Amino acid sequence: MDYKEVQQIARETIEYAKTFIKPGMNLLEVRKLCEQKMLELGADSFWYWDIGAFVFAGDETTVSVSGKQYVTSDRTINGNDIVTIDLSPQNGNIWGDFARTIILENGVVTDKDKIVNAEWKNGLLMEDKLHNELIEFVGMKTTFEELYYHINELILKEGFINLDFMGNLGHSIVKNKNDRVYTEKGNTQMISDIKYFTFEPHISIPGSKYGYKKENIYYFENGKLLEL
Repeated sequence: MDYKEVQQIARETIEYAKTFIKPGMNLLEVRKLCEQKMLELGADSFWYWDIGAFVFAGDETTVSVSGKQYVTSDRTINGNDIVTIDLSPQNGNIWGDFARTIILENGVVTDKDKIVNAEWKNGLLMEDKLHNELIEFVGMKTTFEELYYHINELILKEGFINLDFMGNLGHSIVKNKNDRVYTEKGNTQMISDIKYFTFEPHISIPGSKYGYKKENIYYFENGKLLEL
């Protein structure tokens, strides 16, 4: 399997999750179904602390925690709720890394353009804006630190905050999780030196109990930044 195929496993699993998530469902069940699906689709393991699906709902969506400390909570999904799923499939030493925040309104998963709750809708739209800005801003000479400052300034300017417990925005895709480099202050390495990297801003509005996350893997091809 190549990186595109493993990332596709994660992408398909999120689409699958949207078909089964419903009110009254336990987050442990969501995690189990997502992990089973990834294995069915060709993952042989999960690279991030052996957890395939990090699942958060409601006010847990603002929680930023290392996989080392993560425990799936025994809570159930409400009829109007917000659920973030972050997936870490692996095949051999090839990683996928993909996250989405899913909205339920009146008991059903709701497409972004039909979300009634303005705060939730704006959170998802802001994630799209940040990913679009990534594509526009990053060139062959851009460093991780430059991206860090640029995106964090935009987050604040738009009235949001970065929830990441390290303040960073993503990491390189490598073979060993301890070898990752991050989109963080002080990392003056050029992004184009890295074959694949994640962009995963985890944001909220100050004082809100809800957080949003959208994660893709990106890479350069012929000098242009593309989504894997």
